Amino acid sequence: MSVEIPERDGDGYLLSMNDWTPEIGRAMAEEDGIEIDDVKWDQILKAREYYEDENVVPPIRKFAKYIGQDQKEIFKMWKTGPMKPITKYGGLPKPTGCV
Repeated sequence: MSVEIPERDGDGYLLSMNDWTPEIGRAMAEEDGIEIDDVKWDQILKAREYYEDENVVPPIRKFAKYIGQDQKEIFKMWKTGPMKPITKYGGLPKPTGCV
């Protein structure tokens, strides 16, 4: 069963947040060669929850505090600035500032 990924911008973000589904988020990560385990998926869902409540993508410091995890551990887990893949695969807007 293949999931059709909606149109994305040059950085891989969905052009429309309304196109996102969990299946599309996982398919985007797979297409990008990123393995999403349960911990990463939980972070993605928490970022969506934060966005729904605050209507803004959180900076990593706020996000780490929000989910009760150490910021350094989140960086290690994603091997990159974590808010970019978290927001990308969560169908959220691109983060601004320190990510």
